[in-house]
Amino acid sequence: MKKHSLLILLLSGISFSAFAGGNIEAGKLASEKFNCASCHGANYSTPIDPAYPKLAGQHKDYLAQALKAYQRGSDGAYGRGNAIMGAQAKALSNTDIQNISAYISSLPGTLVLKK
Repeated sequence: MKKHSLLILLLSGISFSAFAGGNIEAGKLASEKFNCASCHGANYSTPIDPAYPKLAGQHKDYLAQALKAYQRGSDGAYGRGNAIMGAQAKALSNTDIQNISAYISSLPGTLVLKK
């Protein structure tokens, strides 16, 4: 009985971690649905305004945390205040955030780290 419980626990952990990683194809569809490219550019490396960030190639975890911070707003702990992104992020579910983050992080970016 203990072996079966352990197996079930391990399998549920594997499926959860796969889900938490996000789905790139679903993220592409979600980013189109929420029109992310209208500000961040079609390839997410050339935003329409230099003040907007380049997103392509950013770490998935960073993108997810940034979207969650925009959902919290500037009033919440660890929140970010931006009227446009706050409104956009509030419409996203946790699954949308994981999927969009996975998609955008999978894109080739133009960001360079200098050492």
